[in-house]
Amino acid sequence: MVSLTADLSPLRPDRNLAMELVRATEAAAIRAVPFIGRGAKEAADGAAVDAMRAFLGTVDFQGRVVIGEGEKDNAPMLFNGEEVGTGRGPECDIAVDPIDGTSLTAAGRQNALSVLAVSDRGSMLDASSVFYMDKLVTGPAGVGVVDIRLPIGENIRRLAKALDKPVDEMVISVLHRPRHEQLIQEIRDAGAGTRLMSDGDVAGGINAARHGARTDMCVGIGGSPEGIVTACAIKALGGHIQGILWPRDDEERQRGIDAGLEMDKVYEADDLVEGNNTIFVATGVTDGQLVRGVRREGKYLYTESIVLRSASGTLRRIVSDHLVSKWL
Repeated sequence: MVSLTADLSPLRPDRNLAMELVRATEAAAIRAVPFIGRGAKEAADGAAVDAMRAFLGTVDFQGRVVIGEGEKDNAPMLFNGEEVGTGRGPECDIAVDPIDGTSLTAAGRQNALSVLAVSDRGSMLDASSVFYMDKLVTGPAGVGVVDIRLPIGENIRRLAKALDKPVDEMVISVLHRPRHEQLIQEIRDAGAGTRLMSDGDVAGGINAARHGARTDMCVGIGGSPEGIVTACAIKALGGHIQGILWPRDDEERQRGIDAGLEMDKVYEADDLVEGNNTIFVATGVTDGQLVRGVRREGKYLYTESIVLRSASGTLRRIVSDHLVSKWL
């Protein structure tokens, strides 16, 4: 009889921690509900931050925020270096984004998420001094096949061949920004289609790496915090991610260098998050391809979340019912 004890022994951060963390993203998503479509992104973000911080304080772990979202636009935030948790249990690094897609939430548009990622202490790259990163994300088929240093057309052709898929059926996700006009044109010139995202490149990256998703690759310049969060998820999906820091000016470039970052380095998955012990959790704020948003029906609120663990290579979906009277 074969023993499974060695293969299934708990790792840290462990599976119980993964399930506990969902409560924090659920809380952040629910607290953002009154602000959906109201045009008040700072208020939505502030409510989500307060809820996430409160629930993280009840989790048995010693968490340190390495990547705290909010610095780009002076929004409310869980700040870098903040200690969260009860102070008992495993020591962990945390990357948080109480709402990935505050503008989406404010406008009532799709694909807003509450997300956080956790890994062993000291394993996450602290890229907070440079706010943007040029990223390339694919599923497992892209490992050893595509490279961010190659022209986008070449990467599309290589990935199409690996997927055994015609180039004209390839779909590439890109944030819809003026800085990406040439990139978008090059994708279309290569014969592929684009899926332009108004915000929310964490969901875009995960959808590109997820089995059976509608997109094949996610490329372009987005937030460096989102890059670290996405890397934690990609490790669980067995996908491919690369990033190059994208400072906006010489002052930011120097700030990154002073922090020990390399501006011209291609950061691979293991550079962004070391090891194979990551947890990624996300709860939908508004509906999207990845998860459904928070729904209110009578006395109940319904949330949908996903939990990704690299140690087990699993993606779990969690659907929860909540009494409105306990929340809003």
